[in-house]
Amino acid sequence: MPISCSNFYTAVLLVARLVAGKDWDSPPYKYLYQFPLPIAPIKKPLTSFDYKDGPSIDYYEIDIKPFEQQVYPNLGKTRLVGYDGQAPGPTFKMKKGREAVVRFINHGDRANSVHLHGSYSRAPFDGWAEDTTEVNSYKDYYYPNAQAARTLWYHDHAIDHTAENAYMGQAGFYILHDDEEENIPGLPQGNYDFPLALTSKRYNTDGSLWSPEVNHETTNLFGDVIHVNGQPWPYFKVEPRKYRFRFLDASISRSFQLYFEPSGKTGTRAPFKVVGSDAGLLLNPVDSTQLDISMAERWEIVMDFTAYKGQNVTLRSNQKVADNDIYLHTDKVMRFVVGDSASGTPNIGELPAKLRDVPFPPSHTTVEHSFEFQRQGGEWKVNGVSWADGPDERVLAKPQRGAVENWILKNGAGGWTHPVHIHLIDFQIVSRTGGSRGGVLPYEKVALKDVVWLNTNEQVNVVARYAPWDGLYMFHCHNLIHEDHEMMAAFNVTALSDLGYDEKTSFIDPMEAQYRSKAFSQSDLDNRSGDFSDSAISDKCSFFNGKVAYKNVLAVETALEKYWSTKGSNTATTLLTTTKSSSGSGKSAATGSSATGSKTEDSSTPAAAAKATSGSASASSSASASASASA
Repeated sequence: MPISCSNFYTAVLLVARLVAGKDWDSPPYKYLYQFPLPIAPIKKPLTSFDYKDGPSIDYYEIDIKPFEQQVYPNLGKTRLVGYDGQAPGPTFKMKKGREAVVRFINHGDRANSVHLHGSYSRAPFDGWAEDTTEVNSYKDYYYPNAQAARTLWYHDHAIDHTAENAYMGQAGFYILHDDEEENIPGLPQGNYDFPLALTSKRYNTDGSLWSPEVNHETTNLFGDVIHVNGQPWPYFKVEPRKYRFRFLDASISRSFQLYFEPSGKTGTRAPFKVVGSDAGLLLNPVDSTQLDISMAERWEIVMDFTAYKGQNVTLRSNQKVADNDIYLHTDKVMRFVVGDSASGTPNIGELPAKLRDVPFPPSHTTVEHSFEFQRQGGEWKVNGVSWADGPDERVLAKPQRGAVENWILKNGAGGWTHPVHIHLIDFQIVSRTGGSRGGVLPYEKVALKDVVWLNTNEQVNVVARYAPWDGLYMFHCHNLIHEDHEMMAAFNVTALSDLGYDEKTSFIDPMEAQYRSKAFSQSDLDNRSGDFSDSAISDKCSFFNGKVAYKNVLAVETALEKYWSTKGSNTATTLLTTTKSSSGSGKSAATGSSATGSKTEDSSTPAAAAKATSGSASASSSASASASASA
């Protein structure tokens, strides 16, 4: 007797659940599609400053503090710790050309660090893992808002505690707009443009969150309760028209392969257009019926609900995705309830064939570095090195400022998967081999990214220009359990003495003392006195304006492109690789190395990359870099 497709699918799910061991780790959640999708409020600046000699600066404050949320209607409230006491945190909607100073005030349970993911922030404001802010302290983060329009997000990045902090609620959207994006015909804007943060969590029998730290989790936290914007399996009322959705996978360990299934049409996948990635709009829209998204990735789509008037459309995920554990409802995400009529002008026209000129890096086939993400002796490592091995070992690359490099990223961890994030830069995925996905996905081919998912047995080549800034930055696995267990490394973008572009201040050291956190008096915060007075805030923003950190970025990028166009290779005439603090100390707090100014002939080893050196050097080969990093 032939087996029907539906019976076969049921059998496969049954076997998969048996392999997973159970339908639930959490208490069963019985309220799918019964609660509406939350939309985070828009964060407003407390004050703004205009300067004749630089961009305007908007000043914000975010209070990191505990709060409670009724996740399970039939259980106790869940204690969380979030930005402004909510999760996700408030959404920043920023306009390109206006800089921001965001003061993060820590009233939470432990130290934090904040990473604005997708921004080319200077090193002291990038969220270096060890640049932490203790409880009852604050740090002012200074952001450029100078890149092309894109979906960024801000989240915790504290050494050893990123997973717990982000899992408990420290994550939020930071959306950058520009005039070019806002004037694209056929691209939904305003009330039809929504960020959707996907997370997957696990709960205890009393409704509290299951803690990866308390339970000593060292591999993954897949979770069995799927949330969107903090609500398990919500519904969202939409009109029969086009919407723009900005997807973020903010999960600790779970990846998704998303698709839209109209009601009554099991197995049918509704079409949509992929229009944006981590680094903003794609070169052109890409038709698809499935969206692969892993931890920390952002993808933007346009979904047209016109054909589904009066129906439900369920956002689902393939049940078996990579190394994900399978549970009863992990193939479901949320439900869209489509109304009978649309307001305003629902027909906004078609998207253009070309969305923008994407600044892809020049073609570059020479491989500078090869990095293997692996598990050795029960530890997560990059080329055999873990973050805990120390400052001299963790710096695995030293790209020259503005140089284009080709990195191989390889998943050597057996059945595990790794979404790899490289700070500072946007890269192009030029190849993918191994695994089962069949190469670079169609929408990846026309995108710039800052995260690439290394599925099981995959290897990718990514090409990027290491610009616009010099300094120390991180790259790591964004499975936050792996990240907290040392699957992190650093790269040192080295300065060019003969660039011919004068910069007033250096920001190369992420642990630069003058930019670090500061303890505060609660009475000063309550009374808006001391560091929180109007005059102190004005002085602080003027201080940042005077540092000239970002306002000449276009000139810097132009100078770097011109510099390298005359070289014909990635070999600079003179390199300045000092990590000396601009405050004058002889050591970088981030590397622990002395700024001696001595010459070297080998810049490929981790120790040499971390030390402060100057003199002629050339780009190292992938073989020497890999061998040195593994030594």
